[in-house]
Amino acid sequence: MPGIDECLLEAMALPGARGAALVDWSSGLALGTAGESPVGDHETTAAETAELARAAAEYESFAQPAPAVAAPAATVGADGPPVEDVIVTTRTGYHVLRFVETSFDSSVFLHLWLDRAEGNLALARHRLRALAEELVLR
Repeated sequence: MPGIDECLLEAMALPGARGAALVDWSSGLALGTAGESPVGDHETTAAETAELARAAAEYESFAQPAPAVAAPAATVGADGPPVEDVIVTTRTGYHVLRFVETSFDSSVFLHLWLDRAEGNLALARHRLRALAEELVLR
């Protein structure tokens, strides 16, 4: 089971990967980074992507509970966050935010920035899901 650094290095091995980070969406802090940042500063990117992740995870429009679940939409717990991932497509790239489920009340996600011409969005989503499941947070 990989730790943060190993997880980010594996994410950077994906075709077209430009940068990766593990971000706490409640504080906007980067817990680990690799590669480049779209704005040249990983902390700024972490804070900006955390806003997007927080909105997706907390707003009922995006985070509707499963029909059989009676818990509030924004609950993050044993069943994990109500949103699996968020994808933003820009003219030059893709930003994939994959929420990470943990044994504690987590609020972290993996952010992968892919070059649009070289990246494979389907492969990135598949691999980030696996990395999020394997990630060990200490």
